[in-house]
This record gives sequence, structure tokens and C-alpha cells, in this order.
Amino acid sequence: MAGISQQAQKEYTAAPSRNYRGPLVTVTLLFFMWGFITCMNDILIPKLQQVFTLQLWQAMLIQTAFFGAYFIISLLYFIVSITKGDPIQKIGYQNGIIVGLVVAAVGCAMFVPAASLLSYGFFLLALFILASGITILQIAANPYVAILGPPAGAASRLNMTQALNSLGTTVAPIIGGYLIFEGVDAVQSGSADSVKLPYLGLAATLLAIAVLIKIAKLPRIQSGEEQLVPDAGALRHRHLVLGIICIFMYVGGEVSIGSALINFFRLPEIAGLDEAEAGHFLAFYWGGAMVGRFFGAVALAQFRNNSNKYVIIGAISAVAFVLLFSIYGLNEALIALGLIALNFGVLLLGRFMPSRTLGFFASTVIVLLLLTCFAQGAVAMWSVIAIGLFNSIMFPTIFTLAIEGLGIHTSQASSLLVMAIVGGAIIPPLQGLVADSTGSLQLSFLVPLVCYAYIVYYGFAGYKIKPIDA
Repeated sequence: MAGISQQAQKEYTAAPSRNYRGPLVTVTLLFFMWGFITCMNDILIPKLQQVFTLQLWQAMLIQTAFFGAYFIISLLYFIVSITKGDPIQKIGYQNGIIVGLVVAAVGCAMFVPAASLLSYGFFLLALFILASGITILQIAANPYVAILGPPAGAASRLNMTQALNSLGTTVAPIIGGYLIFEGVDAVQSGSADSVKLPYLGLAATLLAIAVLIKIAKLPRIQSGEEQLVPDAGALRHRHLVLGIICIFMYVGGEVSIGSALINFFRLPEIAGLDEAEAGHFLAFYWGGAMVGRFFGAVALAQFRNNSNKYVIIGAISAVAFVLLFSIYGLNEALIALGLIALNFGVLLLGRFMPSRTLGFFASTVIVLLLLTCFAQGAVAMWSVIAIGLFNSIMFPTIFTLAIEGLGIHTSQASSLLVMAIVGGAIIPPLQGLVADSTGSLQLSFLVPLVCYAYIVYYGFAGYKIKPIDA
């Protein structure tokens, strides 16, 4: 979810001939895990709404606590880095990753006393601590992946790790939905005990990965010369400032939609599904993001012969169809294949150019959101599910466009962009408030529509680099 400029990459020394496949595989586990944990929030919202009898906007505070940590921890990191020096540079990427894993594990473990005390505030505190750990992981792991290997392959590595992140968000609704809504303790509507086992399992897994990272022989990449930026020079770049707003809008829109999907699928005029069934279809939304990111990794990469792109994309589509057919059946697999074809058509319209593709993808999401708001039944349901496919490339593309040409300000810009993930804390409660005040969950999807309208602007115009006044 982050990128790094060529100039910034040159500040690091790494043996170009060394094989980094093993370390990359190890670090990729992190992307899967934080994708899984993030999407578990979409299962928590209806569960805790049921347990504590919350209005939708109150339940959306789950996302506020989670993504608010991104803002607060990133802000603290930014302040420390420009006054005392970059903390990750001092302790190393490997130790930074371990710190993030341990903090996240503590947050997961806190779900046990939160459920026992039946305290919604305790749950929000546990989520904040959990997300604080993931924020540290974001700051350490993203640039580490970018510089762990030849600079020319940085974008490809980041896109592929994001695809694994999406795999986590795809399986989380299925596994989490079963454990939380269909497990032994899930039948007690007034009890939150069904969240204990899943989050204890996550805590144990995170600690196990921390041990693996500790004993793994990960290369320690040193900067050739520390370049501390004592001011906020990155903010002088107009395309970065607009990019920060764009990240805010994108994360806010994506999280807001995902958070409302289970309740949306439960509406009688849409699908009338129960929570467990809705969780399975939520996997389509996040699975679409995974397939789309694989497409994006291939489509936006440099190939000598573009026909090779079509072959690889065709293979990805075939694998996706077979998997969906085996899990869900022919009807759902055919619908998904049609949506994949639409995604590929928009990719062609974007001519595989990052900014142009971003603009057209966001435009397509606006059309899909209008159908979500004003259609009914299967049309509205599959329109909102299709948004996942078009969300796919947005974060890495916005990030890359925003840091282009920043040189020594790249790291500072990266922390500011991670800070903008706070959009996921602010937009979902706004959508919940609109749904509660209007009595229409469907019309509340106009809130994320505004977010995607801004992304259209950034993709077609806002990304352009303009000279800085002396």
C-alpha cells in the first residue's frame, strides 16, 4: 500500500544479485494477516450491534476506533521522525515489524476481557490497540517490501503483496462469519462470547509470526546516509496534498461500503439474507478486490509484449471462475465472470496508464453506486459487490501518483498518506448517520459516492505535478 521513489531507493544499499524470495514470502504473511483482521470488523459490526442494541452510527464507531489509530499513531510517528529521526531507521525494519505484531496481538487478546465484561467501550479500546500495531506494520513493512530487491520491481512487489492482503479480506468474512454467527456461543444473542475464540486465535497467530520474523534471516537494509527532514517540506507539493485527500476519500469510501454490506444484504428488497449468508457474499466484495489487484499488477507492469498480459489475465480469470464454481455454483460464477469482463474492459479504456485507469475505475464505481442506491434485488446486490473489483488498484495507484518526484521527502510523504487512512474512521459513521436519519440504508450509499467523485478528479487532473514556487 505504499511506494517509494527511485531517488529514495538509492539511499539504501542492497545487493542487486541477492535472492530475496524467502524474506519476501515471510513478510507477505503480514499483508495477509492485516487484511484478514481489517475485514473482521465487517463481521463485528452486526454482531456487536446485536449484543449492545446499537444504532448503525454507533456500531460504525468500530471503524472509527480502528482507523482512528492509523491517524493518531501515524501523526505521532511523523512528529517524532521530523524532530528526533526516523524510529524505523534506528531500530531496523525487522524489529519494527516485530513491535507491530506484538502490539496487534495484545489488542486481539483484549477481546477476551471485553467480551467477559460485556463492555462496548472496552471493545473499542481493544480495536484501537490492535490497529495501532497494524499501523506500525504498515509503516515498517510497506517500504521494506519496496526496497527488498531491484528498484525496477518495487511496484510489482507492492501490488502482489496487496493481492495477498485482499486474500485475507476475502476469507475473513467466511471464517469469521461462521465462528461469530454460527459457532457454539453465537446462538446467545445477548452474549459476545463468540468473538473470544477467533481473536484469541488471531493473537496466537500474530505472536507466532513475530517469532518467525525474529528467527528469520531477513536482510538489514541500511541507508547510505541519513537524510533527516526537519520541516514539512513534503506539503509544498500540490499533487501530494491532493493525494492525501484522495487517500482519505478512498479508504473512507471503501470501508464505509464494506461495513454496510451485511446489513444491506439483509434488506428484504435486496436479498433478505441472514448474517451468515450475507458474510459469504461479503467475500465476493473483497475477493473482487483481490482479483482486481492481480489484474492491476499485471496490467500496469512493463511487458515487452502486451499479448503476454492478456494471457496472464485470462489465466487469472479462469482460475477465479473455477474456484467460484466449485464453492458457489454456476450461476454465481457466471455473474462474477461477467463482472471480471467489465473490469478488464475498463482497464483497456484506461490504456494501462495508472492515472487514466484510476479515473475510469472511480467513474465506474459511481455508476455502480447509483444502481446500488436506486435499483432493487439482484441488480442492486451485484452492483455493490462489483465495486470491490474496481477498488482494487486504487490505493497503490493513488499512493504512487502522490509520492512521484518527492525525492528526500518521500518517507515524510508516506507517513502523511498513511495518516490519511483516518478516512476509514470518519466516513462510515457519516453513512450510518445518513441511514439512521433518512431511514434508508440504500440512499446512504450516496455518501461514499461523493468520495469517489473526488477520486475521479484526482485520476484525471489532481495527480499532475506542478512546479513549486521558490
